[in-house]
Amino acid sequence: MNYSSEIREAAVRKAAMQAAPQREIAREFGVSVTTIQNWLRQHRNDSGGTMAERVKRPQDWTAAERLQALIETAGLSEEELGSWCRGHGLHSHHLAQWRRELTAGRSGDKAAQETLRGLREENRQLKKALRRKEKALAETAALLVLKKKAASIWGEREDD
Repeated sequence: MNYSSEIREAAVRKAAMQAAPQREIAREFGVSVTTIQNWLRQHRNDSGGTMAERVKRPQDWTAAERLQALIETAGLSEEELGSWCRGHGLHSHHLAQWRRELTAGRSGDKAAQETLRGLREENRQLKKALRRKEKALAETAALLVLKKKAASIWGEREDD
């Protein structure tokens, strides 16, 4: 049986957000649970597809999108916040976590975290090389001082 694209999209959006168990979603839209599962599988495998709106997981949101979400939800009541979260596939605890990360100065952006991790590793390597070179310089300075002391005690060496 063919279902309209609106029904498919609404059912897949609701199932992808895990707003309700698949059995309830199937009953609500008048389709079987297997049909819902097939639509979800097709939705996941579909690269461009016909789904008008892709539901993103909370960890897939960029830092800019997270900030925009925090701005949009700043003045909402609990009921409005719940409705907004359901519409965007989030929970209120995601927004609270993002707010804490923002105030603590951490970014949830994976690219920024990778860059930071790379910079920390580079910093560690540079400090290690600096310590090694400082030790070599100190050793060379000590040898030079000893050479000067030896020359002052025994005099300059005469080559035959």
